[in-house]
Amino acid sequence: MTISAAGPADVKAVPPAPADAPKTTGNGWLSQHVGTAIVCGFLGYILGHWLGNYLGSAYPYIANSGQNSLAVLLALMFMVLGWLLGIGALNYPILKLTGRDAKPEVEYTGWSRYFRYNLDHKIVGIQYVVAVLMFFFTGGLLAMAIRTELLSPTVHVFSADTYIKIVSEHGTIMMMMASSIVVGPLGNYFVPLMIGARRMAYPRIEAFSLWTFVAGYFVIFSALFFGGFPTGWTGYAPLQTQAGPGMVSYLFGFAVISIGMIAAGFNLAATIINYRAPGMTWSRVPVFVWSIIATAALLTLASPVLLAAGLFGLLDKTAQTAFYVTEHGGSSYLWENLFWFFGHPEVYIMALPGFGIVGEIIPVFCRKPLFAYRIAAAGMIGVALLSFFVWQHHLFQSGINPDMRPLFMLTTELISIPTGFIFLVGMGTLYKAKIRYEVPMLFCMAVYFNFLIGGISGVFLSDVPVNVTVHGGFFVLSHFHYTIMGGLIFAFFAGLYFWLPKMTGRTMNKKLGLWHFWTMFVFFNLTFFPMFVIGLLGQPRRVFTYARDLQTLNDFSSIAAFCLGASFLIFVANLMWSQFIAPQKSPANPWDSLGLEWQTATPIPSHNFDRIPVIMTDPYHYSEVGAPALVDFGDGSPAHASSSVASSTDPDQ
Repeated sequence: MTISAAGPADVKAVPPAPADAPKTTGNGWLSQHVGTAIVCGFLGYILGHWLGNYLGSAYPYIANSGQNSLAVLLALMFMVLGWLLGIGALNYPILKLTGRDAKPEVEYTGWSRYFRYNLDHKIVGIQYVVAVLMFFFTGGLLAMAIRTELLSPTVHVFSADTYIKIVSEHGTIMMMMASSIVVGPLGNYFVPLMIGARRMAYPRIEAFSLWTFVAGYFVIFSALFFGGFPTGWTGYAPLQTQAGPGMVSYLFGFAVISIGMIAAGFNLAATIINYRAPGMTWSRVPVFVWSIIATAALLTLASPVLLAAGLFGLLDKTAQTAFYVTEHGGSSYLWENLFWFFGHPEVYIMALPGFGIVGEIIPVFCRKPLFAYRIAAAGMIGVALLSFFVWQHHLFQSGINPDMRPLFMLTTELISIPTGFIFLVGMGTLYKAKIRYEVPMLFCMAVYFNFLIGGISGVFLSDVPVNVTVHGGFFVLSHFHYTIMGGLIFAFFAGLYFWLPKMTGRTMNKKLGLWHFWTMFVFFNLTFFPMFVIGLLGQPRRVFTYARDLQTLNDFSSIAAFCLGASFLIFVANLMWSQFIAPQKSPANPWDSLGLEWQTATPIPSHNFDRIPVIMTDPYHYSEVGAPALVDFGDGSPAHASSSVASSTDPDQ
């Protein structure tokens, strides 16, 4: 990417901060932060629970079969409000609604800023990294419990009721975590840098989406303390209407996370559309940004459907409505249609950012331009559009009108076309390339390997006869993990290893990174590939008693899963060692990337760029020979973007 500085008519240099700019010295912990949010959330929970019990005793017809789900709902609602008040997310709107001027934002320094409501998109991105790793760790522990139970078909660690609730909690936490695992950390951190912007369009909405997302995690996790829910992560009625108050945590948690996803999607779309640097036409937008804007469209349009579905379910549980209660005129099909109208775009909310990461990284290590860049962008938009037309392939066995099956079989198979475009763009970039097998590149290549297996198995599942045969079994479970975990999680780690040197200024340990990759890749495949066979041999999902002749395969898969879990501990050890215990300073541009995010200073200043750059080319003009690309931000000191790249100043490139 060739860059020049914008002239005075385009943008003014960032003025120095005034001498009286608000800063903290040593008393920052006396104001709003995570600690006050926890206290306020706890007090809100007590208040809401008391109010719900009072209303339930005074008006018994609004309680749910004596379980008083209303008390649980109000407790969780007040807990979330207390959390947002305690962290400071509601200060600005409350002041504006009451006609008062908002106080100047306090700029905290040091570690305390990571525990606060912060308007710097880079701080929010790092907060997201910590949050999603915590969620991933929680969901992973539950997965280890599942595989421990499946070591034997007859000797049980958990009861049947406890087991299904562990499975449900694992699936729900992992799905909701995965919905923001790339968009939250890497999208919020790098999108403004990649498009030459100084901030997000709406910094308060960005920070609000983070803390709402964290609150939603706590709400969903609280289901374990209310007896859990037995529905799996899909929450199907009539199991939903028959479940206890733990179901309220599931429904309200989805509603809270939906609000965060809507806010995040809207903010990212507004930023990309309106805040691109001069010269960054749509044909020069980095492919990662293309993936984020496609995902933002899905977040903004699909999440309200999940929010509505959750609210209907909450009304059924607390106000005796009958949206999903068949015997009172409702329909369980309504939940299935609403849920999957969100749920299948949700799959691509998780997959598309992974494709974007891989598309951004492989040209760097292949030293080649991204093959068929426009096809990659078109494929992402095509996937986003078609994802709204495939949701009923999840209902092939539901008993709903079978005349709809051919249409949704066709649309499901059609979506493989733009997905294939994205895949082939990667293959074209790898073709005849002199690849540097750095840790991020290895994770990218694993994404293609895993997603190929997941994609091929998905083509089988789109066919109605095959779907009817394997539906509800381990074949589907394996397919799903190959596409989501094998694609998204591997891509997430590729992005972390690639961009952490820019985020922290410290390089990751390469030897530990290689150990992490190979153990994760090998044991991921040893865990989930046997599940294709287990499913074809007839083992259903979500049961803990199975045929004795399948124990060997299940034991093999469980032992591999334990090793897979241990591989993530290698990453944690690498993170702690390289970032905190024995940190090593990273070069300014360790990968010789032409990406705009690498052309600013390290550490990145709060305003990102002293002068807004003018973009002259796309960021993928790599070559083995040629003059180095020059980057000039107008400060009189041009920098070398790379020691081995050629640049082009042709604005039509």
